[in-house]
Amino acid sequence: MAVIGEGELAVMEVLWQQSPLTAQEVSERVDSGRGWSATTIKTMLGRLLAKGVLAHEEDGRRYLYRPAVTRGDYAATETRRFADRLFGGRAAPLVAHLAEGEGLTADDIAELEALLKELRP
Repeated sequence: MAVIGEGELAVMEVLWQQSPLTAQEVSERVDSGRGWSATTIKTMLGRLLAKGVLAHEEDGRRYLYRPAVTRGDYAATETRRFADRLFGGRAAPLVAHLAEGEGLTADDIAELEALLKELRP
């Protein structure tokens, strides 16, 4: 799966929340604090189409865009890339790093414990 840049991810988040949408509708839903023009959004949509993570269909004179990958599938791929790159593909050092950096709340720890119980044979 192609890597999605930070700006492109903002566009994908809009489309994962609701789709299909026109370029104008995407532009209206992207955080206005970014200050992006409709042209910028159209450029990003074109890049995402080229990467194969978006699909489009014609609706008269406009295009309707929709994700070609689910958010869950993308998150799984990116998580694997991250773990591979920084932790040799191992989950335990990743979790340990999060725990040491105070990145895990009590709720996170409870969820991890429950997950580990489910995974044990």
